[in-house]
Amino acid sequence: MGGAVTKDGSPRAKTKLEAKIIEAILKREVKGSSIKSFNSIILKFPKIDESFRKCKTAFQEFDEDGNGVIDPQELKHCFCKLELSFTDEEINDLFEACDINEDMRMKFNEFIVLLCLVYLLKEDQTDHNSVSNVFRHNHKKVPLKFDLITKKEKLTQKDIIRGIFKSQIGMPTLRATFETVVDTFVFLDKNNDGYVSKEEMIQAINETTSGERSSGRIAMKRFEEMDWDKNGMVNFKEFLFAFTHWVGIEDIDDEDEDDNEGPKNV
Repeated sequence: MGGAVTKDGSPRAKTKLEAKIIEAILKREVKGSSIKSFNSIILKFPKIDESFRKCKTAFQEFDEDGNGVIDPQELKHCFCKLELSFTDEEINDLFEACDINEDMRMKFNEFIVLLCLVYLLKEDQTDHNSVSNVFRHNHKKVPLKFDLITKKEKLTQKDIIRGIFKSQIGMPTLRATFETVVDTFVFLDKNNDGYVSKEEMIQAINETTSGERSSGRIAMKRFEEMDWDKNGMVNFKEFLFAFTHWVGIEDIDDEDEDDNEGPKNV
């Protein structure tokens, strides 16, 4: 995000994508947050972790060469097959934003972050390309390598992602999960400027652990985990990477073998 700041002291967006994400977050913050405390978020971690792991099948389908990661071309194929209304430039920007290791290889946790960003951006649209209409039904069937238990039918790639965003097919909890993630960021962003500051994180933790000596230390640790570029302000993307770590999603190839492990202590 660099050193440039806006009049209110918030970092200035460096890319068009970051500006769109901030705009979407600001619009969402007008609605406020239903979350009352940080503890209430922690209690949801097991279900959020389980919900995220259901995206593993979609990830494996889009990993066309089966090497455990998604490259830029595979992501473009994914968006093309789903007829998502993103330009090549926007897809490249999304990939670059989620490729936190800058190795041109999107791992599973980075894929989860991408889905959350796409959800936020699509929810913000109000025209005919909104979430409810962007997925068309006149698609060609593509057999899946993996079965999902839903009406005893195999689903296509489009069906899986449609289920993610429309909360109708195969994965009924994922849309609610993405909304909880966005709601959590809105809860932390007390001044509604599109970023979470150190002071706001301390305030959020103190609301839960008022009077405990360790509350300040806990807040600082959580904030440091979010503030990837160490500029003192956390944007939505940085928050997403920290959040997926908190709930137990790791960037490992055998992620699906760890389903019996609980969420990390926070």
